[in-house]
Amino acid sequence: MRNTFSLLVLGAWLLSSCSSADEKKKEGSRTPASAQALQAVSPYFDQKWAMRKYWEDGLAEVATYSAERTVYKKKRTFEYTQITVKEEFNQQFNVKTDDYKRADLFPVMKINQFCQIQTDQYPYHFLTSLFFRRDQPVALYKMTTSSQEWCGNTFKTIVDDGVNFEQTYDSYWDGQGTGSRDLRRDVFLEDALSYSLRALKFEKLPSFDLVVLDLQQTNKATPPVYYQAHLTTSAAVAADVPTPAWRVAIKLRAGRENVYWFAKEYPNVLLRQTTWDGRSLQLKSTRRFAYWPK
Repeated sequence: MRNTFSLLVLGAWLLSSCSSADEKKKEGSRTPASAQALQAVSPYFDQKWAMRKYWEDGLAEVATYSAERTVYKKKRTFEYTQITVKEEFNQQFNVKTDDYKRADLFPVMKINQFCQIQTDQYPYHFLTSLFFRRDQPVALYKMTTSSQEWCGNTFKTIVDDGVNFEQTYDSYWDGQGTGSRDLRRDVFLEDALSYSLRALKFEKLPSFDLVVLDLQQTNKATPPVYYQAHLTTSAAVAADVPTPAWRVAIKLRAGRENVYWFAKEYPNVLLRQTTWDGRSLQLKSTRRFAYWPK
């Protein structure tokens, strides 16, 4: 009888625990855990940056850049495209919805980053998709990134499930393979800075500490590197960019600094970027149009 009672108690506890975890995840779907973790830096950002009518015309912002990146110890030049657009997600599948009458819809901003890099042997293809709740320009909601080249495919995801930042990966590299890991939630993804930094309160010349998760747009799934970084903001020198701009420098650590130049005029498009490891972007053009077929 005592054993039966113990089993009943254990079963009730397990059900309660599962229910609590589910409730956390549901709550997280409304307020991302990453947003809570980044509250210390939120005063430096305009949380309404993506809420303007500018993004409600059904068109995507397509920014095209002249780019450089070192691959196989040589600097490669290529074209890099960043697409920014508002979408409606549904919570059931956590993707862009096809049914706009659903009750579980919520708006996100999608940032797609694509490039093809030609090497001496074969081309590299990278595609990264970043998703932010529309009212949370700093806190990542979901990320997928993939690489394809003649040696194989690598695919990585990061999802805020309301409890953790969870990364899953599938890599063709020995010692990596398929797996998952929990990540810190109080981080800025280096991949996302070209979007998140657009929401800075530039006029206040913010300067603050932040944690940066290293670049995920690679063909490997190595353990994450976290930088205890520092951000500073200043008016850009005219020689750097012809358009009135803000200069945002992020010192990752000694000898490693990334610099971003954003237009002063809304929507504060990224004009130029340089990074410590030799990557660079220089804006060629921007346009707004519906790139998806009807």
